[in-house]
Amino acid sequence: MTSTPTEPDQVPGPELPLLSAPADGLPPVVADEAALAQVVAAFAAGTGPVAVDAERASGYRYGQRAFLVQLRRAGAGTALIDPAALPDLSALGQALEGVEWVLHAANQDLPCLADLGMRPTTLFDTELGSRLAGLPRVGLGAVVEELLGLRLAKEHSAVDWSTRPLPEPWLTYAALDVEVLVPLRDALAERLEEQGKLEWARQEFAAVAAAPPPVPPAEPWRRTSGLHAVRSRRQLAVVRELWLARDAEARRKDTSPGRLLPDSAVVAAARAVPRTPQALAATPGFTGRASRSRLPLWAEAVAAGLAVPDADLPAHQPRGDGPPPPRAWAAKDPEAAARLSAARAVVTALAEERGLPVENLLQPDALRRLAWAPPSPLEPDAVRAALAARGARPWQLDLVTGPVTAAMAGAEPEAEPEAEPEAEPGAEVGPDAPAPQ
Repeated sequence: MTSTPTEPDQVPGPELPLLSAPADGLPPVVADEAALAQVVAAFAAGTGPVAVDAERASGYRYGQRAFLVQLRRAGAGTALIDPAALPDLSALGQALEGVEWVLHAANQDLPCLADLGMRPTTLFDTELGSRLAGLPRVGLGAVVEELLGLRLAKEHSAVDWSTRPLPEPWLTYAALDVEVLVPLRDALAERLEEQGKLEWARQEFAAVAAAPPPVPPAEPWRRTSGLHAVRSRRQLAVVRELWLARDAEARRKDTSPGRLLPDSAVVAAARAVPRTPQALAATPGFTGRASRSRLPLWAEAVAAGLAVPDADLPAHQPRGDGPPPPRAWAAKDPEAAARLSAARAVVTALAEERGLPVENLLQPDALRRLAWAPPSPLEPDAVRAALAARGARPWQLDLVTGPVTAAMAGAEPEAEPEAEPEAEPGAEVGPDAPAPQ
């Protein structure tokens, strides 16, 4: 993020104090059943909300499992737990049943916590709350600065948390993250209450806590970065086979797939379609030691992609149950395109008026589906029911139902430009043509 230059007549404000050490000192890492039992008892006897965080080793290990779990609660202090040594934390989850969990960007941590047996029944998401409050930056460090007037050091956020033993500076960083969460929750709740948004936030938090586990994509290889540059179905088949080979090898080695072969190399190989290992070795992205050491595996995957029968080649767009991409609507269904344009305009205006990101006021996919296949008749009750079926919360429905219904009902497709009248054969055209007699 670039900083705004200081005006000549402005005096920079004092630097915010840096949180450098946990208030109660750094606790030892809990790595055996006896120590875990003590933590469970302490947190069960604690009071008030519990701050929860987890550290993963994204970019280093396969998958998104947790390698450190941090908690803090009044009366219990801070606990740092090693889930590699203690993969079952269900007893701790049971001890916290009914307690409000405070997390930042809960959707990132809840899946790996659920794998350990920890699932909240109620929560407060300080990242989501910051979005609803209209804060310009919603990262933990930025929100702590804005609401608590403190600085958090974030230099350890992307380290390899599977390292053992974990260095003390990393553990300090992890302990401080949960130390600020409950005070941040209280400050955010006050801000949301002042804005008349606290009930909105409660509904959003309840939806996050009640959401089922995310469904894995049917074709995860389609998430390859840069896939838009792959033009032919044969090239898509090469991407798919390389992705599958890389994923299997990464799982076997317990390493991040990108450390074996970056997405850019997968796309480069698909576009070049090298037919020999030598040609593959000359392809951009295959010069690194990790890529070259497995060159026979990658060459075999490319060959498998080239051998896929034409009838079995993957399509450019996977089949889905939703409408086509909006860019195609004007040609396929001009009335639907007009409805979507009108509805987007009113939702954007409503979001700006209330200081909300547009996507937090209404999920774009729900709006697209409504515009493509609106209820008949197009009336507020039917629109409300359709959006509710797509997961919109009551507060969202109260704000958007009427304006969206009116906008869609009044939308009209753009008129096509009138065609110029055809001149008679042999007639002159243009500004200098003689006037008809």
